[in-house]
Amino acid sequence: ARTVMTYVAKKCGICFQPPSIILIYKEDNTDKTRQRIMPVRNFSKFSDCSTAAEQLKNNPRHQAYLEGVSLRQLEKLYTLLKGHLRGESLAESLEKFRQEETIDPEEDMNKLDDKELAKRKSIMDELFEKNRKKKDDPDFIYDIEVEFPQDEQLESCGWDVESGEEI
Repeated sequence: ARTVMTYVAKKCGICFQPPSIILIYKEDNTDKTRQRIMPVRNFSKFSDCSTAAEQLKNNPRHQAYLEGVSLRQLEKLYTLLKGHLRGESLAESLEKFRQEETIDPEEDMNKLDDKELAKRKSIMDELFEKNRKKKDDPDFIYDIEVEFPQDEQLESCGWDVESGEEI
């Protein structure tokens, strides 16, 4: 019987020359920190970053190592590589990525195609998980009750009136 190794990802980054994704990880049963270099092949300034990230994450050679790395992070690394191939500076690529990752609250998401909508939902899910308080957190408080001040009288709307009442 062969034991299955599990790997804990510590850091994940990119090297521009030669193009490669670098993963710093620890093996579950040892205390050694190791580095894995995954070369990026067949990727150009015209390639789709999300497809490339999915292919890398699902690659049988790297799958076990990349289990702890989110698809969003791999997409970001590919986006930075794509910007480098286009001749952009790292700061320009990071700023462009930050703008793409920012959700505009005024944007009408009903007008987005399925791929863009899925991307926005993924961003919102990641933001939610990052900000969510868990039971293990030191500042977690169960069952918070908040009184909201009412400065003026609330206006009544037609839809929140009981159906039998007159408006």
